[in-house]
Amino acid sequence: MEERPANRILFPVLGILMNLCMGNLYAWSVFRIPLQKEFGWSAFDATIPFSVSIGAFAVGMVLAGRWQDKAGPKPVAITGGLLFGAGWALSALMGSTLLGLNIAFGVLGGVGIGFAYVTPIATTVKWWPDKRGLMTGLVVMGFGAGAFIGGIGGPLLVASTGPLNTLGILGIVFGIVVAGCGSLLRNPPAGYRPAGWTPPAPAPGAKAVKYDYTGGEMVGTGAFWMLWVAYLISAGVGLVVISQASPIGQEMAKLTPVVAGGALTFLALFNGAGRPGFGWISDTIGRKNAWMLVFAFHLISLFLILPNASSFGIYVAGLGFVGFAFGGTLALMPAFTADYFGTKNLGVNYGWLFSAYGVAGVVQPLYAARLRGLVDSWATIFYYLAGACILGLICAALVRAPAPKEAVAKA
Repeated sequence: MEERPANRILFPVLGILMNLCMGNLYAWSVFRIPLQKEFGWSAFDATIPFSVSIGAFAVGMVLAGRWQDKAGPKPVAITGGLLFGAGWALSALMGSTLLGLNIAFGVLGGVGIGFAYVTPIATTVKWWPDKRGLMTGLVVMGFGAGAFIGGIGGPLLVASTGPLNTLGILGIVFGIVVAGCGSLLRNPPAGYRPAGWTPPAPAPGAKAVKYDYTGGEMVGTGAFWMLWVAYLISAGVGLVVISQASPIGQEMAKLTPVVAGGALTFLALFNGAGRPGFGWISDTIGRKNAWMLVFAFHLISLFLILPNASSFGIYVAGLGFVGFAFGGTLALMPAFTADYFGTKNLGVNYGWLFSAYGVAGVVQPLYAARLRGLVDSWATIFYYLAGACILGLICAALVRAPAPKEAVAKA
């Protein structure tokens, strides 16, 4: 069945708008130091809500994937938008204690993001089989670029209303936008193909077999675990830098809080650009080659640029490489999931792969914050992260699609 091509443009646009709001999670470093000053928390304590939110985000993805594959994207997206907005808004009331902030911003807000994040990705992939990498990249671009709003507006609102009231204001606005956009999402008709598009022919000698893996079948493949480990590493590098970007800039490049927040906007722009950028790159040179390029960009920044970030320009260049590579990671992983394991169960399957992001978000920013108290500078931590990226590069080089399975007709 064919659908007019213009109709499907709506879904990546809705996804971008939703993710522009939810992506302000990546502006957390703007709030970290003000929270420390207001409540006397340590850097480690003030990093916990971010890590809790990332972990809850990943859990929400798995739950939402199962629900979406059965009920469609609309109810899942609306629920996610309401939970996300409520979590941030309640931070203004509950956030004066670390436990309260972890529950509101971390658990409630994070689960809401997980519910709402997966819906436009899975929907867009199904509407755009002809440009899967590019369109997935455009949708998740919004999440990476969302910190642009928080990086500029966050410090100004924090200065006038305080960090918790800022979270409350943003939660009300963002929750309305995400739930409203999510209410317009829908899957294409069964058997949908874009007008004039024919699926690419298999490689010479290969069998044209279409098989949709279940979650259990997928996690039993070596390809899944190769992708999972590399995803853990690349996401962890990005989340460490994102969660600590403002303090790192203040320490290494001697930037003021406002200027460091401005540097965060560059990180958001490169993070956002890396998503359609690497989507297009992967459609052009292949997923695997693009995946290896992600780790090459991380290594350039972690070995050469960030350890020498003594000025605003050098610091922004380092953030740019990390942000572009991190954004590319978030674009490539849904496309890998669809390519390797099919689209029928994409919601839950990507949720399981996304658990690598959740583990990275819980463990690595907290580990880096704790480690910073034991080493002489952030440069030492960058070298540790670069070592992990070498392992990620090896996984990217070795990953292969699982051997094709025959589709089995179910009675």
